[in-house]
Amino acid sequence: MADSTPTAIQSPPEESTEVVQPQSRRRGLIVVVLVVLALVAAGFWWRSTFSEDTDDAQINGHLIQVSSRISGQVIHVDVAENQVVKAGDPIAELDPSDYKVAVENAEAALASAQANAAAAQVNVPITTVNTGSNLSSASADVTGAHASVSQAEQQFQAARARIAQAQANDTKAQADLARYKPLVEKDVISKQQFDAAVAAADAAHAALADARASEQAAADGVRVARQREAQAQALFKYAQTGPQQVAAQSARAKQALAQVQQAQAQLDQAKLNLSYTKMVAPDAGIITRKSVEINQNVSVGQNLLTLVSLEDLWVTANFKETQLKHMYAGQAAEIDVDATGKTYHGKVTQIGGATGSVLSLFPPENATGNYVKVVQRVPVRIDFADLAHEDAGHALRPGLSVEPKVRVK
Repeated sequence: MADSTPTAIQSPPEESTEVVQPQSRRRGLIVVVLVVLALVAAGFWWRSTFSEDTDDAQINGHLIQVSSRISGQVIHVDVAENQVVKAGDPIAELDPSDYKVAVENAEAALASAQANAAAAQVNVPITTVNTGSNLSSASADVTGAHASVSQAEQQFQAARARIAQAQANDTKAQADLARYKPLVEKDVISKQQFDAAVAAADAAHAALADARASEQAAADGVRVARQREAQAQALFKYAQTGPQQVAAQSARAKQALAQVQQAQAQLDQAKLNLSYTKMVAPDAGIITRKSVEINQNVSVGQNLLTLVSLEDLWVTANFKETQLKHMYAGQAAEIDVDATGKTYHGKVTQIGGATGSVLSLFPPENATGNYVKVVQRVPVRIDFADLAHEDAGHALRPGLSVEPKVRVK
């Protein structure tokens, strides 16, 4: 009896221990679940409060349309479809024969223009000296011609005086002859005296004729002297235009220099056209839509291929208008890329100036009155922070879908 009583007293505690242990496990599980739910709720709260994300986003880049700047025949193609190229790598080459000839012609035209310019420059001081000496000589000629006119006029006046003298002598001689003629008939005077009077009369008449001829010659001399004076005056006036002649020659020299510059520009253009026969990649990227082939004749501006640039990529994310309240340029962002499975870093650089619907080809019209409010989306540009390091292998491509997350608080 004494031994059974303690046994009856000890059995109840063993049963209570078996019941308490499961309750503590359930309590622990509940606590863990609550903690997990709290963490999930905190995560959703943190995400909705301190960041904004969207799955309506993609990578954008530059699609460079490579075209020919000159016309010609393709003689070599250096790239293939989907080939990766670097900036400056050769793409294609056109036949340079015609453009080499154009360069040679331009070089010859430049040499000719330079020779003309040199000659024109030399003529400027020569013209200056010649015009100065011509002016001095013309001035002296004017003075000499004026003196010649004065001398000729004086000779003309002297000739007229001699005419008067010769005329008086002729009158006297003719009068003496008339008086001697009846005397010789009456033998009052000798035949010798009469013959002397006849000779004197003839001499006086001849002297008068000579004086008149001298007067005519003197008149002609005056006319010639005056013509020479007029010519000297004209030459003097022309010599006075020396400064204008120098200015004109200087202008011709400047024109020749301008023609040199023009010829130089034509040579530069010819060399540029020759350099355009070798087409190179303007940027690093991937060749797509290649349509250029050997022996193909291309024209100016004809598209030959499309170069997808891999150096300058960015993300265009279409956020809802309700997500833009606390978003601005400069905020950090994380970019999840589906194609690579990696997360890249970036920052917001621009917020679009209008919603996507307004910028669409056919914007919606709400003039019917049946307006239903629809949450609009605004394009936001996000630039990669360190694209060269994070995408060293150029795995990113324009058009890939991404999920950016912008830290707004």
